[in-house]
Amino acid sequence: MRRAAERLYVSQPALSQRLQSIEKAWGVPIFLRSQKGLTITPAGERIISFANETLRQEEKVYEALTALSSEVHGTLKLAVASIIGQYWLPSVLKKFVEHYPSVKISLVTGWSSDILKYLYEDDIHVGIIRGKPDWRGRSHYLLSDELFLVDTTIRSIDELQETEKPFIQFKSDSTYFQEIQDWWQTQSFAPPKKTIVVDQIETCKQMALNGIGYAILPSISITEDNKEFFRIPLSDRDGAPLKRDTWLLTNDTAMQLKQVQKFMELLNV
Repeated sequence: MRRAAERLYVSQPALSQRLQSIEKAWGVPIFLRSQKGLTITPAGERIISFANETLRQEEKVYEALTALSSEVHGTLKLAVASIIGQYWLPSVLKKFVEHYPSVKISLVTGWSSDILKYLYEDDIHVGIIRGKPDWRGRSHYLLSDELFLVDTTIRSIDELQETEKPFIQFKSDSTYFQEIQDWWQTQSFAPPKKTIVVDQIETCKQMALNGIGYAILPSISITEDNKEFFRIPLSDRDGAPLKRDTWLLTNDTAMQLKQVQKFMELLNV
């Protein structure tokens, strides 16, 4: 209650009285009170769900009204693959907010599978994912980046047969993991016996940079300043460079919003 009162800029007694008035209006308790705090009742869950849905409908009406205005404002709801959000998106958003300062940015980063879920549930306007999209709406190819094996001492793929270093892997969506597994199957030697798994790609890169092991990283995560390790490009069975595609996904309804249109124009898609 104290934290909620601070967020609403009201006193705690005033907030408590307001909550009691709301419960009286509904005729049911929304929370159970104890020394440990508040616990939502089953009736409270239904009321809160109704309130959240009302707020979402209000936001959609607001977006429809702002679409009638000549000025570009409203909220641009984005969900972006974590790697793209970390290395590619910041410079893009910088340009966008400079051109359209009245637009609010709502951003979620995560795995591509989660982003597709947000799209299907109509929680976002634009999704940017890695890998081939399973999406029936609008899809636009954005970029491809090659995959490199990086290490401080290993200079060729053949040296993997003799190294005792562990393979450092970062957690990612299943399609990326499968691409790496498929690549190992193309080699004439067995996959690594020792593997270190970390949760973030930047952690993976820094561990490889410090000689703890070798890693497979997309080129988007390797800047020109990273000269401390060797970069070995990976190839598929046909000898073509192993690449990771990035796609932008949206739908016809979102494209009616001016903030979405301007974002797409900025990306030239």
